[in-house]
Amino acid sequence: MSINLNRRGLLAGMGALGFAAAAPAIAAPRKPFFAKLNKPIGLQLYTLGDAATKDLDGTLAKLAAIGYREIELPGFYGMDPKALRAAADKAGLRYTSMHMTLPARVPPGSLTLMSSPQEIADALGTLGIHQAVLPMPLLPDNWTPPSNPADMRPALIAGVEAGGLDMWKRLGGVLNERAAALKPHGIDLGYHNHNMEFKPQGGTTGWEVLTKELDPKLVFLELDLGWTTAAGHDAATEIAKLKGRIRMVHLKDVKPTTKTNYTLQQDPTEVGSGKLDWHRILPACAASGVTNYFVEQEPPFASDRFTAVKKSFDFLSRFVA
Repeated sequence: MSINLNRRGLLAGMGALGFAAAAPAIAAPRKPFFAKLNKPIGLQLYTLGDAATKDLDGTLAKLAAIGYREIELPGFYGMDPKALRAAADKAGLRYTSMHMTLPARVPPGSLTLMSSPQEIADALGTLGIHQAVLPMPLLPDNWTPPSNPADMRPALIAGVEAGGLDMWKRLGGVLNERAAALKPHGIDLGYHNHNMEFKPQGGTTGWEVLTKELDPKLVFLELDLGWTTAAGHDAATEIAKLKGRIRMVHLKDVKPTTKTNYTLQQDPTEVGSGKLDWHRILPACAASGVTNYFVEQEPPFASDRFTAVKKSFDFLSRFVA
């Protein structure tokens, strides 16, 4: 048997072998961040304003169609927990967290963080929720919500500032006590920041006082990335500083026009359309052990709110980090 090799055939064979050898080295397409983490993208329902009040079933169905799977509730919407749960089940969504406030901000008789632990556990258990979050700090005992909604922001700021640094220390004590009372009932308690916490005063900030006071074994943190940025702090750095303590994040973006402030002001935009560095932030979240990621956007909106939350979801679901 003779072997007949010519130059063209030899080169073709070498090329084929070379390609085959190189093929394994060609990198496969990288998985999007959330697919790699195997975690759903959630939404804080506050983002949609009164849409859930007007049509809860329709609102949740639209969110499910976009691709959201987890919902953080801003409250009960005046509904029975069973009805709220039924709407989520119908849409194929699940509630995984709920914001609960203190008595000074809601009508008498409302369920608050100062209600009995068993009452709270029963209501949240019906919803399938095991995590509650306080979204705002303490206010003076005589504080009452203003009749004009336009006055709410300055009233809140004035109330918080009246408490000084001592308020943040007292808040830490309240959260520790409430968390210890709720834990035996299967409910974990956290705190959600705005930008007021970061206001410099007396050589420190309310945030530093509060985080030192909180017992990490009892109270987790829900870091709002937009408000942290509006306070002039780098979100990725803050996450690294508090590694292991941040269980949840609010995925919120702000425009470059947002000026550093401590008075609940920001120029909001959809996630991925602002100035936050998601290539640093999301890996920092994963490294810190964040378990729940909720998209949230403040008003005013440049488009329909559902359009805005779809834009944020699309960005995050395709994001590679």
